[in-house]
Amino acid sequence: MLDKRQQLPQEQLIDTDYFIYCLEAVDDIETGKITEAQEKLDKLTSQYGVASIYKTCDTIEGLEDSLNALVLDDHYFKNYEIIYFVIKGEANSICLNDYYYSLQEIAEIFEGRLQGKILHFSNAKVLDLNEEEAQYFLDITGAKGVSGYGNECNGLTSSNLDIAFFNLFKEDENMLDVVEELHQRHYKACKLLDFRLYY
Repeated sequence: MLDKRQQLPQEQLIDTDYFIYCLEAVDDIETGKITEAQEKLDKLTSQYGVASIYKTCDTIEGLEDSLNALVLDDHYFKNYEIIYFVIKGEANSICLNDYYYSLQEIAEIFEGRLQGKILHFSNAKVLDLNEEEAQYFLDITGAKGVSGYGNECNGLTSSNLDIAFFNLFKEDENMLDVVEELHQRHYKACKLLDFRLYY
């Protein structure tokens, strides 16, 4: 399991009260290839001072182990505002190793353990939930919100918009204010990718 805490001086790491936890689905966790998501998170750290942990997974068990380790073992967990999923999938499911898992199944795995967190999906997966599906996920996990994109733009990744979204949280903890600000600053990209937030 690749675990890469972005390099910040130790004292700066302790002073940072805001982290991103990124979990990316890859074909094989043994390859260790640097991904675009990893590069963008490095940039977020070096340019904006937002620390992150990056992990990869290639199975549902790996996903569960990674999030369990975060919830149970990481004493910084309360500081993670956003859990960032870079995982392929469809409207209401994620795909790992050619298997599809519904967000209901994911919600049940993490029942009550995402209190106050925002789960953000990159546009590797279109996020399209009806009101009932969104409410179920939020109620079961305790998450504050689920965000992502309604459009999968071929050849265009959401990583730059994702990074802008994460950086805005450093200045403002109000989720709705952040989303409004994101739309004001990056209107075209938000429209093109169809940014959405369920809360």
